Amino acid sequence: MSQDDHAYEARSLSKVYRTGAGEVHALRDVDLDIRRGETLVLLGPSGSGKSTLLNILGGLDRASSGRVLFHGRDLVQASDAELTRYRRSSVGFIFQFFNLSPSLTARENVELITEIADDPMDAAVALELVGLKDRMDHFPAELSGGQQQRVAVARAIAKRPEILFCDEPTGSLDSASGIQVLEAIVKVGSEVGTTIMIVTHNAVVADIADRVVSFSDGAVADLRQNSSKRAPRELKW
Repeated sequence: MSQDDHAYEARSLSKVYRTGAGEVHALRDVDLDIRRGETLVLLGPSGSGKSTLLNILGGLDRASSGRVLFHGRDLVQASDAELTRYRRSSVGFIFQFFNLSPSLTARENVELITEIADDPMDAAVALELVGLKDRMDHFPAELSGGQQQRVAVARAIAKRPEILFCDEPTGSLDSASGIQVLEAIVKVGSEVGTTIMIVTHNAVVADIADRVVSFSDGAVADLRQNSSKRAPRELKW
C-alpha cells in the first residue's frame, strides 16, 4: 500500500503524563497506519491508551514523542494555530455525551458547525443522512438519547470531514439506540467516503470494522483484519 492510501502514519508515538506520584505512560511507542476510507475500531479497557491515541490524531492533545503524518505534515510538530485549522477543516468528533445546545433545535445545533466550515453540507441534508428528517426542528429535550446522538453525528459530518473520530459513541445508550447510531455512522462513511475511527470497550462493535486494533497498557496488543464485516443491525449486546 502506498503512502497516498494512508490517512495517518503514526511512528514511535508516546504520551507521558507527569504527576506528583511520577510518570504515567499513556502511550508506548505506537506504530500504526490508518487507511483512507476504512472503518477502524480501537478496543481496550479504560486506561489502555485508545482514547489518548484518538485525541492525538484528532489534534486535541500532543504526543510526548514520535510523529503522526497527515498529508505529509507532522501533527506532533504543528503549531497551535495549525492544529486549530486542522480540526476545523479535516476532522469531526463524536463523543459519548452529546454536547448539544438545549436552546437550539437539531437543525440549529448542526448549523453551528456549518457556519465555520469551508465546504459544508446543508444541515437538513446531514440530518436526513442520519434518519432525522422529521425531527430536525425539535429541541434536544424532545428527542431520545439515540436521536440526540444522531444529531451529534450529523453535526460532525456536516462539514464533510476526511476523518470522523468517535469516542465511545454508544457508551451512554441502550442497545437499540446504540445500533441506530452505529447505522448512521456506517452510512455516513459509505456515502461521504469518510475514514472512521471508533474507540469502544464493547467488543461486539468490532464486527462492523474493516480492522480492529486492541490496546493494552498503552501499546498495540493486536491488529487484525475482519474477514467479514457485519451490519450494525446484526449486532446484539
